[in-house]
Amino acid sequence: MTASLEIRRQLTESPVPAERRAEILANPGFGRFFTDHMVTVTWTPERGWHDGVLRPYGPLSLDPATAVLHYAQEIFEGLKAYRHEDGSVWTFRPEANAARFQKSAHRMALPELPADDFVAALDQLVRTDCAWVPAGGEKSLYIRPFMFASEVFLGVRPAREVTFAVIASPAGSYFAAGVKPVSIWVSEDYTRAARGGTGAAKCGGNYAASLIAQQEAAENGCDQVVFLDAVERRWVEELGGMNLYFVNDDGSIVTPELTGTILEGITRDAIMTLATESGHKVEERRVDIDEWREGVATGRITEVFACGTAAVVTPVGSLKWHSGELVIGGGVAGPVTSQIRQQLLDIQYGRVEDTHGWLHRVC
Repeated sequence: MTASLEIRRQLTESPVPAERRAEILANPGFGRFFTDHMVTVTWTPERGWHDGVLRPYGPLSLDPATAVLHYAQEIFEGLKAYRHEDGSVWTFRPEANAARFQKSAHRMALPELPADDFVAALDQLVRTDCAWVPAGGEKSLYIRPFMFASEVFLGVRPAREVTFAVIASPAGSYFAAGVKPVSIWVSEDYTRAARGGTGAAKCGGNYAASLIAQQEAAENGCDQVVFLDAVERRWVEELGGMNLYFVNDDGSIVTPELTGTILEGITRDAIMTLATESGHKVEERRVDIDEWREGVATGRITEVFACGTAAVVTPVGSLKWHSGELVIGGGVAGPVTSQIRQQLLDIQYGRVEDTHGWLHRVC
């Protein structure tokens, strides 16, 4: 890998004291604490990517007329760094995140950051703040690269100044008290994305649009919301931030196909590979919400699980909508869900051999 972007190092003069850092890493939660440094890089049409700097973590100064505040021209990614038993630190498929970041940038009329520079920026931050990568359990360092229109201008056009940045936050186990199946609310009034829209891009607007439906789910006693397609309101797409899988009684596994309205999950892709290698027939196709309901009611669908970077694999225990509710697999994590989850975690934490070349050593 040869990165062309030069990143100057400007280390903080007041890092978090080791004792305080240890307290944080003992119980980091998610997205509450941040490491000592961050990376920022600027892009302009005249100079391309330039002024890369690793600098102390701190506020960004934005003019009130900064374009992103008005037109939401921005994208982001999310991945984790894992500390292995020997103390080394690895990321999981960062080149896949880099490729998706480029696709998102293209859709949002932002400049595409070369994949090598993307990975190098992440490596620079994680190496510098390596002490922030927690050990034990399912803890990790969550890495958040993002890009936004930083030009001060109110005209409606693609920005001519863009900022790329990377921050990192220690993360505790998603299921600190053990894996717990989640309840899902079917959104019948709101949709996440439509054909030709931004559903396949990882941009903040998609998440903002999902929040009212997530709020509705909470009001109905559910943990998450599932969205249907915007045209027929019958095809299952994804949760607010996770892809879905269905396990049938014959051992086959189905996941909604990518139609341009669903985010192409990196965990989703890894699961297809692992499930196929474990002998499961894996199919990508459209899944009707009635097929989900009837499949659970008849026992043909035995397990449902969601997947994403934060939780890796999350069992789905129940499905609820305005006129009904179904319990899936007795409301507990099924054997296929548990096996796939363990397989992924074992690879990420270095407990088994990585035969796919998914792990990238950082420090």
